[in-house]
Amino acid sequence: MAHDTKDLRDRTKKFALRIIKVYQNLPKSGEAQVIGKQVLRSGTSVGAQYREACRAKSPADFVNMMGGALKELDETAFWLELLVEGEIVPAAKLTDLRKETDELIAIFVSSINTSKRNQGK
Repeated sequence: MAHDTKDLRDRTKKFALRIIKVYQNLPKSGEAQVIGKQVLRSGTSVGAQYREACRAKSPADFVNMMGGALKELDETAFWLELLVEGEIVPAAKLTDLRKETDELIAIFVSSINTSKRNQGK
């Protein structure tokens, strides 16, 4: 498990760094900056919340903290969608990041569900 944890710690940190790059490259228009600040906040908090979940005191605490990280990922997905659908950033520029967001969401959902199942045993 420790190897998976380190991999996901690295992956969520790389995700945050990619979000920072997106923010740095956004147009300076008002709407781009408002949405940019939202995606910057939610996207960079995922890794911090995941690290916090790794230090959970109980399985229930872990599920709760992972739920918070999942919420931030879902919110990040929303802001990235707005950047594309609002024609602020070309879809092609965010394809890989949106794919990574979806993959992280799937991993976090699976981890939460596994932990919940294991609590019941």
